Amino acid sequence: MGDHKDTDVEFIQALAAVLRENDLTELEVSRQTGEDQELNIRIARTVQAAPVAVSVPVAAPTPAAAAAPAAAAEAPAADPAQNPNAVTSPMVGTVYLSPEPTAPAFVKVGDQVSEGQTIIIVEAMKTMNQIPAPRAGTVKRILVEDKQAVEFGAPLVIVE
Repeated sequence: MGDHKDTDVEFIQALAAVLRENDLTELEVSRQTGEDQELNIRIARTVQAAPVAVSVPVAAPTPAAAAAPAAAAEAPAADPAQNPNAVTSPMVGTVYLSPEPTAPAFVKVGDQVSEGQTIIIVEAMKTMNQIPAPRAGTVKRILVEDKQAVEFGAPLVIVE
C-alpha cells in the first residue's frame, strides 16, 4: 500500500510538468485508484502575465497626442480580439488545427465554411473539443498555430 503514495507523488509531479509546459493556470484530475478509492487532484498557479487583449486606444497623454486619433482608428482593426468576426476559444487548452497529426488542417485561409462546421479543436484535460464556425463565411485569418496553448477568450480564427 505504501507504493500508492510514491506513484501518486509521481503522478502529481507529471501533472505539474504538464501545467508548466502547456502554460496552463489550472488542472483538475479525478481517477479511481482502487475499489472504493478515488484520487482527486487540483493544481493551480498564479501567472504574472499581461492580459491577452490589451486596449490600445487608451494611450497615456504624450507629446505625440496629435497622432493618437489616427492610431486609435487603426487599433480595433489591428487587434484580432476586437474583431467581431473572430471565433474565440471557449476554454483554456491546446489548439489543434487538424483532427490528427498526419491529416490536413480543418480549414485554411480562403476556405468557405458553413455554420456548425468544425474549424479547430481545443483540447482541455484530454478532451477534444470541436470548435464550430459560428456562421457561414470565408476564413480570413488563422490566428493560432498547431499545438499552441490558448487562454479562454483568445481569438482563434476570423470568419467573415
